[in-house]
Amino acid sequence: MTQRQFYDWQTLGGGSDVLALVNALEQHEFPWCMIGGLAVNHWAAEPMATADVDLVIAAGRVDEAVAVLTELGFADNRFEWSVSLKGQSKVSIQISTEEIYQEFPARAVPADVHGILMRVASLEDTLRGKLAAFSDPGRRSSKRQKDLADISRLIEVHPHLLSLLPQNVALRLEP
Repeated sequence: MTQRQFYDWQTLGGGSDVLALVNALEQHEFPWCMIGGLAVNHWAAEPMATADVDLVIAAGRVDEAVAVLTELGFADNRFEWSVSLKGQSKVSIQISTEEIYQEFPARAVPADVHGILMRVASLEDTLRGKLAAFSDPGRRSSKRQKDLADISRLIEVHPHLLSLLPQNVALRLEP
């Protein structure tokens, strides 16, 4: 079973939704990149299954990108800090509009994640995003614990990042 087949199995066809998303963003030349779990999966030693697809699109182009994606059949729902998209699969797509992520597309790198070619946030930006998510006091405890685990996964493969962690986060990681 290929990575893509496994991802499709886990997400009931999510690879098709992600591929349609990536193709549309590339075809229209939107500045964008994956953040969150998919970016961590690229930079960590072992990928973890996730039905969440988090990305950022340059602020001035979000509405245009959402219009293109809804024309492709994605349903959208807008929130204060994000736009949620739903395709045909179990994949939940979140376009973040938070300020912290706006420069990430300029530093994105090409990556093969779950057998799909895409752009992901740089290693340092992926860590920055996970630190911001972990530090959000309004975030559910279970999500914050996953953020901490993702930070740990990044540090295991890239120990030089340990020096970028705030002390309160570094102390929570096992040596």
